[in-house]
Amino acid sequence: MTVKEKGLLHELREALKSHQVTTNATVLEQHGKDESYHHPFSPDIVVFPENAEEVSKIVKLAGAYNTPIIPFGLGTSLEGHVIPYEKGISIDFSQMNKILEIREKDFLVRVQPGVTRSQLNKELKKYGLFFSVDPGADATLGGMAATNASGTTSVKYGVMRDQVRNLEVVLASGEIIHTGNLAQKSSSGYNLNHLFVGSEGTLGCFTELTLRVYGIPEHILAARAFFPHIDDAVEAVVSILQAGIPVARVELVDDASMKQVNLFSDTDYIEKPTLFLEFHGNEAGLKQDVAFMEEIVSDHGCEAIHFEEDQAARNKLWDARHNLAYAYIHGNPGKKMMVTDVCVPISELSGAIRAARQKLDELKLTGGILGHVGDGNYHALVMLDLTDREEVQKAEVFNEQIVEYALERNGTCTGEHGVGAGKMKYQEREHGGALQVMKNIKDALDPSGLLNPNKLIRKAKGEEE
Repeated sequence: MTVKEKGLLHELREALKSHQVTTNATVLEQHGKDESYHHPFSPDIVVFPENAEEVSKIVKLAGAYNTPIIPFGLGTSLEGHVIPYEKGISIDFSQMNKILEIREKDFLVRVQPGVTRSQLNKELKKYGLFFSVDPGADATLGGMAATNASGTTSVKYGVMRDQVRNLEVVLASGEIIHTGNLAQKSSSGYNLNHLFVGSEGTLGCFTELTLRVYGIPEHILAARAFFPHIDDAVEAVVSILQAGIPVARVELVDDASMKQVNLFSDTDYIEKPTLFLEFHGNEAGLKQDVAFMEEIVSDHGCEAIHFEEDQAARNKLWDARHNLAYAYIHGNPGKKMMVTDVCVPISELSGAIRAARQKLDELKLTGGILGHVGDGNYHALVMLDLTDREEVQKAEVFNEQIVEYALERNGTCTGEHGVGAGKMKYQEREHGGALQVMKNIKDALDPSGLLNPNKLIRKAKGEEE
């Protein structure tokens, strides 16, 4: 440890309690990776603040010592967002995990960033409410806001950006600001909520979030619809959306992935391209919506539909979908998963998924296609032996091609996982001249470039230290 690092460590221990600052090798290693295939790299120091004022102190000290800061939630990110390739201080928000206020009449909650999705929903259930964003992993709400997470329910309720009413943010200067208010709408000033949500810790550290919540639906009905071909399933989704049926969830799982579901979740689902659907509303209205849906999927060659009204059966269905990544990992011991993530206009979805499946087969890669197809977002789960350079190169080619396919059709390189370190190379191709505007904002808010450096926006040539 250098003299500078020793000085910073000493001052952090003076500013915080001793147990809140560590250089323990195991803890450093835990904060040097996420759930992605990206190469791990440990920070110099990990700190565990308990409030915004402590975060402000940490940020000010980091600035004084010209040391990078990397916010850390639970490490569930998939593009290397929390990996500290520039070393520095990893700020772990796990101790800031309090639900501060539930304003049930306003359908709002105020939480600290370390609160997890399941923790919040467990408390909200007492009020007949729920938080809608459902990315699968039990991520922290701060991390979900940082990447603008979405998930299975986004087709009806929207993504993380749509739920954020106000953020408390510690800026690079250590100043604490609020980005919004409690009003349902506003025409006052720039929309800082939308600027900070999805900024991946590059503009500030979230220390509090005010979020929109919803009433638990009167009636919920889930279904599995099986199709002979993946194209039929995707076209059925497009027709359902065009018909204006208010589906709450519509997820695609291809036949290869259905096999993994059965092996891992001890289910006996038909191993064909499948749509997992869910409808929310009152019982009478749902009967009409479901009858219309049945007509539509039948027109697209649906071979069978199985409905689940019982809560335990519905939970089993969605657990199987959410655990699909772990099913692939369990079924391919010794391999690491690459999770691709692109989003295209709905009209381009069928072609995009067909091209992805063909390329996966052509390259002889192990994996499956799935996704939140109701909003044009799909994923390929690709299992890799990271010691096999040829296989890694094939996976990189595959990822590159599906991203290029999306960008050529005015889609995006990432629908929900974010940019992190993994997708910076596509930013100029996707954003063109607007990327420079983003860099100008970054420079204005973080002139020293210490907030999660070289994530989302790469330093320009000649700017590297």
